[in-house]
Amino acid sequence: MSEQSGMFGATGSGDTSGYGGLVRSVFSLGSAERPFGSYFDQVADDLERAYPDFADAIERVVVDRGELTLHIKRVRLMEVALILRDKLLFEMCVGVSGAHYPADENRELHAVYHLLSMTKNQRIRLEVSVPDSDPHLASLVEVWAGCNWNERETFDMFGIIFDGHPGLTRILMPDDWRGHPQRKDYALGGISVEYKGAETPPPNERRSYR
Repeated sequence: MSEQSGMFGATGSGDTSGYGGLVRSVFSLGSAERPFGSYFDQVADDLERAYPDFADAIERVVVDRGELTLHIKRVRLMEVALILRDKLLFEMCVGVSGAHYPADENRELHAVYHLLSMTKNQRIRLEVSVPDSDPHLASLVEVWAGCNWNERETFDMFGIIFDGHPGLTRILMPDDWRGHPQRKDYALGGISVEYKGAETPPPNERRSYR
């Protein structure tokens, strides 16, 4: 268990700035044990049969709130992705997102891949962690072409570098923008935003209207 401070995950306070000193407990889920339930056991069995190095590639399996997440070693990401596409028929990567856990030493940045098998009507999730000091992952654009803009957004917002991406540039922020806005260590405040003549003050100058 750990703690997070600031606005992340806190509700009911009226704080809109993130500077309220809010604190909440965060629980880290351990690896699930069989039977996983639903179709998850079948996915795990099929992956083990199709991929002999399954045990070495999978760091842990998490089943939570009716969803299956496979935590993959980053050096095996491409291999696992190809098996999932070609053997287990997960034809589509619905999205790629990022997460930042500053207290998770040498695993601060996480990339999350949401996979869909249209053939079997099944969904699973892959999660891969990389250290902030070496934020490199293999791009999966060659496996699922739809990862292209999603990987660009994850790079833009979190700073994860997807090696082999055909055009890894910022997609939301200007090319000369400093930092990655969705990281937990990104400073809030100090930048006002103008929308068609109306100006929104920076977060540290806002107040609650409740």
